[in-house]
Amino acid sequence: MYLKTFGCQMNDADSSKIKNLMSNMNIDTTSDPKDADIILLNTCSIRWKAEHKVYSMLGTFKDIKKARPDIIIGVGGCVAQQEQDEMFRKVPHLDIVFGTHNVHRLPEMISRVQAERCKVEETNFFDRPEPLVYPAPEEDGVRAFVNIIRGCNNYCTYCIVPYVRGREASRSSAEIVDEVKSLAGCGVKEVTLLGQNVNSYGNDLGGDIGFPGLLKKVADVEGITRLRFTTSHPKDLSDGLIEAFGEIENLANHLHLPVQSGSDKVLAAMKRGYTAASYMKNVEKLRKVRPDIAISTDMIVGFPGEEDSDFQKTLALMKEVVYDSAFSFKYSVRPGTAAAKLQDAVPDDLKSERLASLQSLQKKHSIVRNEAEEGTVQMVLVEGVGRKHSSFLTGRTSGNKVVNFAGADEFVGQIVPVKITGSTANALKGEVLHLN
Repeated sequence: MYLKTFGCQMNDADSSKIKNLMSNMNIDTTSDPKDADIILLNTCSIRWKAEHKVYSMLGTFKDIKKARPDIIIGVGGCVAQQEQDEMFRKVPHLDIVFGTHNVHRLPEMISRVQAERCKVEETNFFDRPEPLVYPAPEEDGVRAFVNIIRGCNNYCTYCIVPYVRGREASRSSAEIVDEVKSLAGCGVKEVTLLGQNVNSYGNDLGGDIGFPGLLKKVADVEGITRLRFTTSHPKDLSDGLIEAFGEIENLANHLHLPVQSGSDKVLAAMKRGYTAASYMKNVEKLRKVRPDIAISTDMIVGFPGEEDSDFQKTLALMKEVVYDSAFSFKYSVRPGTAAAKLQDAVPDDLKSERLASLQSLQKKHSIVRNEAEEGTVQMVLVEGVGRKHSSFLTGRTSGNKVVNFAGADEFVGQIVPVKITGSTANALKGEVLHLN
């Protein structure tokens, strides 16, 4: 099987489930689609560029299918959920289309195509989370992702997620804790709890615990030395969750808190449910509880109606927060969303100009924040060999910053003290201190 994943950590987690399902069918993975009997793409449609990449890659498989008609080609994830059987018209050599709620049915779909040589589409939504399929740990065996809530109820005007992943449905806390225990038993040290909006966890369960309570339960699982979560919607960031950063020792010193814009006018048009001032108030509360907390964010430039004064407010907010890192994008229209009907589109060249300006400012802030780490000793969870330099190991600090350093292979999977000796905008450099 060849499996390609597009997009976010939610898709990474779903792909990990797919690997486990295929493993149970005695199907191994390959890095070359030409060697595969099954080709699967797990897709993202959050932005036009990601969706375009999916169709472009599917086009490259046409010759493989022509040469080997028995090969099975399938597409899952958000593009599949959005396009459904229309994908068969656009990509005639496609065999399977499975939606975001249907990962667990993939073995059944593959078996049906093998037996009947037909096209199969499964894109139904289900009210509750699908039957439990544990994702496999990351390849390094140290980290793992755990979905805790599926879907989103917010319907931000630019976002397609509620349409392709459905409304919010939380898993029971007992099931989540059992999964984390299973992962810990496999040697996993760091768990990231995932959801489109983890802050809404438990609102639909009527009696189970909320998100801060879930964090405390998971943090108590023996063997889990570091706990993370994403994504956290600012409008639902509770005082209880903020306080958890001061109460839970193994809760990572990092929060991803997408702001999208610093303009109240734009935030209202996006239907985000908060103002720049209320966002800043939460940042201040966080830094009071954990003064050195690393904060990252998402930014969208060029939303319909965004004027230069609105963009300047975004830059002003960035200067006030001084983010450790930011994911920033030009607004792209998503069919079916409320924003697709908005007028006053921002010209693409102006979007590009604003994005370049924003990213330049963020690079300066990232350098400042990383330079502040120099001379400190950080506890680094060692993930494996560095991608660029095989003689170095790589890992992450509690603040989610990449650290590259020389070290022995036996450090992989451990949390080791590393003195930070240098930095760039994207990473830290250090040296391991002697372990007692």
